[in-house]
Amino acid sequence: MHWYTAAPGLVDTTTARAAWLALRGDLGTFEPPESPDSELIVPVAAPFDSVDAAVEKLADLETRLRARGDRRAVFLTIYERMTRAVRDGIEDGRFVDAAWMREYTTTFANYYRRAFLAFERGRLGAVPDPWRVAFGTARRADRLVVQDAFLGVNAHINYDLALALRDVGIDPDRERKYADHRAIDDILSRLVDAQQTALAELYAPEVDDIDRALGRLDETLTLRSMTEGREQAWRIAVVLADAPWSPVRALARQVLRTTATGAAFLVRGPDLDPALVGRLRAAERDGLDLETVLERVKTTLDDTAV
Repeated sequence: MHWYTAAPGLVDTTTARAAWLALRGDLGTFEPPESPDSELIVPVAAPFDSVDAAVEKLADLETRLRARGDRRAVFLTIYERMTRAVRDGIEDGRFVDAAWMREYTTTFANYYRRAFLAFERGRLGAVPDPWRVAFGTARRADRLVVQDAFLGVNAHINYDLALALRDVGIDPDRERKYADHRAIDDILSRLVDAQQTALAELYAPEVDDIDRALGRLDETLTLRSMTEGREQAWRIAVVLADAPWSPVRALARQVLRTTATGAAFLVRGPDLDPALVGRLRAAERDGLDLETVLERVKTTLDDTAV
C-alpha cells in the first residue's frame, strides 16, 4: 500500500459524519478527578518497557479500579486480556516478526498508560479527546456498561493505534508487518465475541432476544467495526510514514482525531430504542453491580483465551 492510494480512503462519509459529531460535542463536561488517586498512579507512572510489564501493570491497575468501583475498569478488563492474548500469540509463534510485534504491543499499551495518567492527574491538555470522553463517561457512570466498553475500544483502536504504528515504524518489510498487524484481528475477534457472550448472559433476564438487541447496539454504537478501525489505522500510518507533503500528513492527523472524537460522542448518545435502553439500565441497576459484570466478562475472556 502506498500513501497516494491510502490517502483518498481516509476521507469518506464515515469521516464526514464523525467530523460533524465532533464539532457538536462538548468536551468540557468530561472532567478528571478533583485530585489524583496516588494508588492508581503507581502502576502507570513509569513507561512499560516490555509486553510482560504491560500485562502486569495493566492487571494491577484493573485490580485497583475494580476495588474502587471505578467504571474505567470496564475497558481495562477487556484490554488487559487482549494484550495478554497477543503476548501469548507472540510466544506461540503466530507472528512472522516477533520482535516487531513486541515493540508494537508495548508501544500501543503505553498510549493507554499516558492517557490514563494524564487524565488522573488532571492534565487535560495531554489527554486525547476520545480518551477524555471515555474516561469522563466512565467516571460519571451515566451510560451502559457496554457503552463504557465501546468508548475505550474506540479511543484505543480508532485513535491510538495509528500513532503507535507510526512510532514503531512499518518498514522495512512492510508486507510482513502488515500481515502481522492483520493476524491480530483473529485474536481480537474471538475475544470480542466472548465479551458479547458475557454481556448477553448478564442482560438476558431483562431483555428478550438479547443477541439481536446487542447486535443492534453494535451497529448503532460504532462508526467502524474493530477490523475496519484497525485497517484505517494502517492507512493513516502509511500516509504519516510516506506522504512527502506536510499538509497531507496534517490532514491524516486531523481525520484521526475527528473520527475518533466523533465516534465517542456517537457511542455516548446514539439513537437507541428508549425501551431497550431502559431495560438494559434496569438490569444493571437492579442486579448487576460492577464487580459481577467484570467478573463474568473476565471469566469468559479467560476461558476463550485457553
